[in-house]
Amino acid sequence: MDQATTVRKAAPTPPKRKRAARLMTVVDKHRITPQMMRVVLTAPSLEGYDEHSYGAHIKLMLPHANESEPTLPTLTDKGPVWPEGKKKPIVRTYTVRHLRDGQLAIDFVLHADHGPASHWALHCSAGDQVGVVGPAGPLPMIKNADYMLLAGDTSALPGIAAILENLAEEAQGHAFIEIPNESEQQALRHPEGVGITWLIRGADAPSQSHRMYNALSALDIPDTASLQAWVAGENSVVIELRKLLRERYGLTKPMLYAVPYWKESLNEEAYHSERHRVMDEL
Repeated sequence: MDQATTVRKAAPTPPKRKRAARLMTVVDKHRITPQMMRVVLTAPSLEGYDEHSYGAHIKLMLPHANESEPTLPTLTDKGPVWPEGKKKPIVRTYTVRHLRDGQLAIDFVLHADHGPASHWALHCSAGDQVGVVGPAGPLPMIKNADYMLLAGDTSALPGIAAILENLAEEAQGHAFIEIPNESEQQALRHPEGVGITWLIRGADAPSQSHRMYNALSALDIPDTASLQAWVAGENSVVIELRKLLRERYGLTKPMLYAVPYWKESLNEEAYHSERHRVMDEL
């Protein structure tokens, strides 16, 4: 197989640079599954977003309960400057599900009314505004290879779905997605040569489920294939899978994107420093 054709929208990773926060407006939202809500945003300018932004990371700046819109900083040469006397917004990290016709779609995992992002997604309506910074991360999110391996839980599902639908038709590989129950399964567009396995976690806590580890351990990858892997999800699971892929399949840093998105019992603020320590170990 010609490696250059495996990913349809490949491009060199651009140099990192800070991006100013922009105010975006809700134009639509609808449920994908009982626990997944898609919110669609737009803005007068989407500078910085292009065809390679699928699956990229973005920061959402959410307004507080008594605000009609969030306070945003001004980006200067010395970094962001916040308006005096204004309360900083609640910041959460999410994924670009897709960018189409000047509209940015984001999928939210819902946790009843728990968590500020979940609450906002449940209660926002057309015309509401939110701050967005990004996109960030390697673009595209996975490099070219003969065999593509994707793995993650519900939090990683938007990224996996975005990558799958941007693979070339002749791509080969497999995606493993762990979900709490069958109702969270989605119909995903993907090349015929890329299989999808849904792993049902049931009542087990994500950190206590070894279904993903067992599935990847049993995977038969062709010995002659070049391999790229993309793994995301709960902290302990990502660390476990990263170790497996390094030891079993000999993956090195250029071949493996493994990022923990969250950790049980911790919100994003509390998990921030630990998450960066885990990423630095890559």
